[in-house]
Amino acid sequence: MPKTSAGLLMYRVRLGRLEFLLAHPGGPVWRNKDAGVWTIPKGEIGQGEDALEAAKREFAEELGSRPEVQPVALKSIQQKSGKIVHAWAFKGDLDTTHVRSNLFEMEWPPRSGRMQSFPEIDRVEWFDLATAKTKINPAQIPLLEEVHEKFG
Repeated sequence: MPKTSAGLLMYRVRLGRLEFLLAHPGGPVWRNKDAGVWTIPKGEIGQGEDALEAAKREFAEELGSRPEVQPVALKSIQQKSGKIVHAWAFKGDLDTTHVRSNLFEMEWPPRSGRMQSFPEIDRVEWFDLATAKTKINPAQIPLLEEVHEKFG
């Protein structure tokens, strides 16, 4: 059974063009990677947890802001790893300078025996559709396109 995640894709309209809020994964593994690694804020769905509630929880954990909106369901996608991502879109305008992500621990450097904490998301930015397509995990591009079709 593949792992399942849920996430929210925030969008806004600025100067007549659609923009998307994307998150860059934190930690040393992702530090110097850019194209194809950005993502919608998402995470695994807990046992017995409602998928939309999981998406809202993950958004709050990763960005420090819990959206109190009724988002629009998007078609689920499957990432290269096999993980299924259920997603919803909503219109908003988050100030990226006030984002506070939760932390995770990992052994770093590898095999050092030393545990370090890193933010799950190290930065978030707004991107237009063309730029977002170059930044986001390629499997998530259909989410951007669906929002563009519905709200662009």
